[in-house]
Amino acid sequence: MKVSEKEKRGKKNWLEIVGSWLYPVRCPVCDEVLGTGIQRMCPSCRQRVRYLTAPLCYRCGKKLADEEAEFCGDCRRRRHLFTAGRALYQYEDIAPALYRFKYGGRREYAVFFGKELARQLGGYIQSLKPDGLVPVPMYAGKRRRRGYNQAELLAKALGRELGIPVYPDLVVRNRNTRPLKELNPEERLNNLKKAFNLRQNGVKLKTIILIDDIYTTGSTMDQVSAVLLADGCQRIYSIVLAIGTGV
Repeated sequence: MKVSEKEKRGKKNWLEIVGSWLYPVRCPVCDEVLGTGIQRMCPSCRQRVRYLTAPLCYRCGKKLADEEAEFCGDCRRRRHLFTAGRALYQYEDIAPALYRFKYGGRREYAVFFGKELARQLGGYIQSLKPDGLVPVPMYAGKRRRRGYNQAELLAKALGRELGIPVYPDLVVRNRNTRPLKELNPEERLNNLKKAFNLRQNGVKLKTIILIDDIYTTGSTMDQVSAVLLADGCQRIYSIVLAIGTGV
């Protein structure tokens, strides 16, 4: 017997209601169940979590305490290979959500964060006229254990929002590296040397935006940038969800 469109809609609505009971939508920041009609972030988190605003480091995008400064201390001390970077949040404001996104299997956060990035930084990103978005790759063994690369999910979500191609296989991480949070700046550079290679040959992109979840000192961005620059890329930018404080 043929099912009418009205019956189909009714069945779909019923399934959505049951799904909301079994899997309620939660605020990606505090993880509390969202009330009816709240689509993104709960009101209390929306008031507490603020987007990064000027003054920002001209190179990496860290928040600066000194309004007269142009660069953070890290960017004054070292030369980065990427052209410039921007971030959406201060790391401390969003750290629990990033932890769940990265280690807690909450891959659905990518959709929310992709929309947030597009809404706040979409104009800036489009002004760069990128040929593509490239997520910072994860070592294959670590990806198998985790089940996903959060940077790739984020890049794909942002790419859908802005209509920009995503190249998740352009760069490969060919060895497992120690967690950067355990290392000082010099150790981070040594830890990442020769950690990345090109995998997808024949793709010639002049302007690339690297996507990652967190920016600390820029060591990872520099090492990936070195590989891309050697292949003929001319301009590389970084877009991340969260970044530390500049000094």
